[in-house]
Amino acid sequence: MTADSCARPDVVVPPVQGDTPAVSVIMPAYNVEPFISKAIDSVRAQTFSDFELLVVDDGSTDGTAAIVEQHAAEDPRIRLLRQTNRGLSTARNLALEHARGKYIAILDSDDAWVPSFLEAQAAILEERPDVDIVTTNAWLLGGALDGRPAGPVSDPRPDPDLHQLLEDETSVFIMSVFRRRVYDAIGGFDEAFRSNEDYDFWIRAAVAGFRFARNPTPAGYYRRRDDSLSANELRMLNGILRVYEKTRPAIADRPEELAVLDAQVERFETERLAAETRLALETGDHNAVRESVLALRRRRGGPVLAVASMLARFAPGLLARAYHARRTGVYGT
Repeated sequence: MTADSCARPDVVVPPVQGDTPAVSVIMPAYNVEPFISKAIDSVRAQTFSDFELLVVDDGSTDGTAAIVEQHAAEDPRIRLLRQTNRGLSTARNLALEHARGKYIAILDSDDAWVPSFLEAQAAILEERPDVDIVTTNAWLLGGALDGRPAGPVSDPRPDPDLHQLLEDETSVFIMSVFRRRVYDAIGGFDEAFRSNEDYDFWIRAAVAGFRFARNPTPAGYYRRRDDSLSANELRMLNGILRVYEKTRPAIADRPEELAVLDAQVERFETERLAAETRLALETGDHNAVRESVLALRRRRGGPVLAVASMLARFAPGLLARAYHARRTGVYGT
């Protein structure tokens, strides 16, 4: 147990068993009873068997921990770590503190891998000592896009670097495998973030000079929920803007990347205004509707926002009904 863990009485870490593995799989888990067994089964079914699986139960109140305990009793490569609920980043960091492998693989507890996942990514890292992080692809699981790949299968994009990471927030997928030296150099996930913590981690790695490779062949299943709530969208947009704000001092001497960051901030601030407008319409906050629509019109312009601005000022209820009709496809009711 590390010093950080010892200082936390809410943390329970089981003793280590067996030899040092090649790969440490880290899996945070919070109230995922319906999904976690499938995730663990997908790790146990790997053709690359030299791994440990560290599952961190982040204060679940359902049967998550009991399911993990059952798997751990059957397979000594699995360890259940426990903490009170402190969030995704803290759970991942606890696993990272106790990971022993030379490679680290991330798998969320409602996702799954195909049996060849670890073998394929480890082979790239073995064959390319210049590469530090292998980012992968997966089929989407659930929602309207079920069965489609998360990224292009014949991906025309080059291997990610800092410029591309800033320009395209989707360029590195969460199902990634990286060398321990990345974590040793930049530390874990930022526990101040409640969203976009993985994006912040990849950017920090790129700023530090670590190199990425992309394996575009889908090798897992990424659970996607069709969640159109503007409040959640707004949380994600605020998170990505916080990442850019944090990144700016680190690239102050890199004018090309700084220009990309500035363009992205402009883009996401506009998207945030749009999300604020949608949230105000959904909640019936007419004052917020007026303010956000006017601010959005000043930023974007255009005839549609001109009409929306007029309605926001003089007939906000009519604007809300029109918005609802457009979202639901119900007109004339």
